[in-house]
Amino acid sequence: METKNTTAASRISSKEASFDRKRHIFGAIMGPIFALLVWFIPIEGLSVEAHKLLAIVTFVAFWWICEPVPIPVTSLLGPTLCVIFGVVSAKDAFSAFASPMIFLFMGGFLIAKGMMVNGLDKRIAYGIMSMKWVGDSPRRIFLAIGLACMLCSGWISNTATAAMMFPIALGLLEAIREMMAANGKNIDLRTYKFSTGLMLMTAYACSIGGVLTPIGTPPNLIMVGFIRDLAPAGTPQISFFQWMIWGFAAMALYFLVTYFLLYKMFPADVEHIEGAQEFIQEKVKGLGKWTRAQKNTLIAFIVAVLLWVTPGVFSALQNINPDLLDADFVKAFNDHFPEAIAAMVGGLLLFLMPVDVKKGEMTLNWKDGVAGIEWGTLLLFGGGLAIGGMVFKTGLSEWIGQTLTGALGGQPSEILFMALFAVTALLLSELTSNTAVATLMGPIAIATAVSLGFSPIPVCVAMALCTSLAFMLPVSTPPNAIVYASGYIPITKMIKAGVLLDLIGVFLITIPLVYFLVKVIMGV
Repeated sequence: METKNTTAASRISSKEASFDRKRHIFGAIMGPIFALLVWFIPIEGLSVEAHKLLAIVTFVAFWWICEPVPIPVTSLLGPTLCVIFGVVSAKDAFSAFASPMIFLFMGGFLIAKGMMVNGLDKRIAYGIMSMKWVGDSPRRIFLAIGLACMLCSGWISNTATAAMMFPIALGLLEAIREMMAANGKNIDLRTYKFSTGLMLMTAYACSIGGVLTPIGTPPNLIMVGFIRDLAPAGTPQISFFQWMIWGFAAMALYFLVTYFLLYKMFPADVEHIEGAQEFIQEKVKGLGKWTRAQKNTLIAFIVAVLLWVTPGVFSALQNINPDLLDADFVKAFNDHFPEAIAAMVGGLLLFLMPVDVKKGEMTLNWKDGVAGIEWGTLLLFGGGLAIGGMVFKTGLSEWIGQTLTGALGGQPSEILFMALFAVTALLLSELTSNTAVATLMGPIAIATAVSLGFSPIPVCVAMALCTSLAFMLPVSTPPNAIVYASGYIPITKMIKAGVLLDLIGVFLITIPLVYFLVKVIMGV
């Protein structure tokens, strides 16, 4: 779960920082200019409200992509301008900020914060790294680092996972350097191939893990929310369990390709890393025994996960034999424990389960809880839902769909249509926040899909998955920026590896997986 932030971007080199500054300036100037052009140019087929909204969306799109101000500020600015210029009422403009999807995010953030504050995330990561099968083999350490990053980032922030695993990877590289020096061979980690590979694996696995669950990274939940709120009546809704089916398949395939490609490109020239096991064991020992807070956090996490996946299990059982479960019971469970409530139950349990009754200490205190909520992401999501809803309410969506249909030369095949939006989402994610990209493109993709007679589900899932494949540049994602700051990754190597993984990820994994697996699961 992450939004690109200036803290991570500040760690990259001056060349990339200069690119960011130019992007900010370009957006600050061109956003208002293009919005005014759209405002004053007559456009046939648009109502007055839709025309105004198109100008405002043009402005918001420029500022979302170029980020002259923080993305959440732009997300609030869009609905505010819509009220000022009479597109909708204030009630209609801001009602989306109370969407249940917002609270699904919020509960997920609280659980993730509880895991980080109480050290449960480190226990999971170090537990994987300390398994006997890992040993001191560079290949297995490479695999274990990736697995730890991937599995943690399916539930907590990709950025936080990268920040947690980054020093572990650095420590292992230092162990290699010391071992080599003891054997009379001095190496420069900045030019050592394995250093580059391990750093890239750390970053890429954090992004790959985000596709596992709807809360793994914001674009997933944004697309689920758009389908729920903007898709035509009768469109199937994506459950947490359903997403995890294809999310796990995509994650596993992305990871396998990344592991084999990176290790082939950046192999180690030693069979064993002396001191690696001792280094990891020291980390594990430093955690001490399981604390009451860690046990409570694990309980809250398990409760949330069980509530998330139970409706999907019930549905699967009913498909096998309708008489296995009472239909009224299943409906009552789904009504009382929708995904947002499941997340909030897990998050709120952290404030209710005591660690020290006498001192009044709970598993998570209010200060840490508030700090753990990524308010900017919530505002961005709310702003995206608000604008998306207005796009459909004013009829702008129908005009956009018809315009894009004409631009595509009539009726393209569904797989070509899906590939076009998936590649566009990926390319934009290389340059700006994947959350902003999903928020911007979701309503457009849904409108165009409906206009062409396609279900909006496959294209939205494909775009969400592709926004997690931004591997080419340090500015693409915070995990990329964090590991690039090590100085062990030549920019040309990141671009080369990123391009190869992007091409394989989009065309050989995402499009076939979505076209066959997602369509079958959702029945569209």
